Amino acid sequence: MASLKDLKNRISSVKSTQKITKAMKMVAASKLRRAQEAAEAARPYAERMESVMAGLGSSAQDTPGSSPLLIGTGKQDVHLVIVATSERGLCGGFNTNIVKGARAHIEKLLAAGKTVKILCIGKKGYAVIRREHKDRIIDLKDLSAVKRLAFADAQPIAQEVLAMFDRGEFDVASLFYAKFQSVLVQVVTNQQLIPAPLAELADGDIAADALGGAAYEYEPDEASILEDLLPRNVATQMYRGLLENAASEQGSRMSAMDSATRNAGEMIDSLTITYNRTRQANITKELIEIISGAEALK
Repeated sequence: MASLKDLKNRISSVKSTQKITKAMKMVAASKLRRAQEAAEAARPYAERMESVMAGLGSSAQDTPGSSPLLIGTGKQDVHLVIVATSERGLCGGFNTNIVKGARAHIEKLLAAGKTVKILCIGKKGYAVIRREHKDRIIDLKDLSAVKRLAFADAQPIAQEVLAMFDRGEFDVASLFYAKFQSVLVQVVTNQQLIPAPLAELADGDIAADALGGAAYEYEPDEASILEDLLPRNVATQMYRGLLENAASEQGSRMSAMDSATRNAGEMIDSLTITYNRTRQANITKELIEIISGAEALK
């Protein structure tokens, strides 16, 4: 049985840990608000970009000389899997869930005989993936110095991916991230970036809701607009994914630290009860020894 001093030290240690987890919860809650607002603000733009891309792409995809970013390379042999995770831990199952989804996708591609290349964004995902797929990782993007995510942080990554595609290093690119829904719910999402996914077509036309029911006229022409929009769409969707990740990370961390704080409280209560019982047992033992000694002197 632990001594009173050991129990007292343990209680003091757990109380210190509880203070840290409580502080981390408050910091995560503060960051979550800003990250959530940024993610929600980016969604309409990214979704409208996808809709416009669908409208333009549906009529241009059969045009001779269409961009490979729209129609692909004509094959799907080499896949680039971009796995976006956090730079820091202590955020519950956030990183684990993203890596788990990415690994399942990678294993599926490998089983189908495809070649897989992996680009990691965030050190936590990289540390896990490299255990099984070290030879397939082509780069790690470290965003630990970024305090507040901006489009300028996502654009260089997108430009590098586009340069790799232009050099013919892959045929299909997919981005794995966690879409924020609430503090308790973050959905692992696999979004295809290249070639651009188009809305499903019905009778040769775009689905009715692809452009919100609106009719558009394009100037100068659809092909010229696509030439500019296709690379921008990759950067936009990359930025959106990173914003969703940032909100999901803080939501998951807030939830994890709240659970840790409550668990620490329960542990303190349990240790305090054990401490009091041990102390009472020691007092009772000492009283018995005193009374026994007094009786022996009679």
